[in-house]
Amino acid sequence: MPKPAPRFTRLPAADRRLTLIDAALACMAEGGMAGFSVDKVCARAGVSRGLVTHHFGGMAGLLAATYAHLYAKAIPTSVSLPQEGSRLIALLDALFDPAQFNRPALNVWLTMWGAISNTPELMAEHRRQYAGYVDLVAGILGEHRQTDDAKALARRFICLVDGLSLQHCIDPPSMPPDVARQAALDFALHNAP
Repeated sequence: MPKPAPRFTRLPAADRRLTLIDAALACMAEGGMAGFSVDKVCARAGVSRGLVTHHFGGMAGLLAATYAHLYAKAIPTSVSLPQEGSRLIALLDALFDPAQFNRPALNVWLTMWGAISNTPELMAEHRRQYAGYVDLVAGILGEHRQTDDAKALARRFICLVDGLSLQHCIDPPSMPPDVARQAALDFALHNAP
């Protein structure tokens, strides 16, 4: 008689971490922070509860790692942007890509933003990610506009993009992706710092 299939499969650590992160993203997209429980994430990933502690030190560590993963998927790096042509257009294409600029993906961002002030690990990860994002945007905007404070301009640009994203998440017909993208482009090229 053949042995029954094992309940769990063994994966390399990096793959298992990614499986848990993907499960966390799916749980948050469906249920916000209420969906982000160890039982729901582990059931979705098909793993035992102990693996969250083993790989992330607990749910706060998983939340921070998921946030870093979300940033990596949504925000290009200076290395990933083209070195020729308009890096601004490439940035806008990435920020308003329908794969990222949609209600389920934006629900995850809202879930994360809501948890930042209550989770020290997530706050630390947010500060790290946001600083890199500001530097990237400041460099790109500096290619198109003269300003005495590129980082302040970049923070305003990011606030605009976040607000456009929030409105699209709340009421997609009121802020279609093409309108949001154009508003960000207009700000980047024309508004005074």
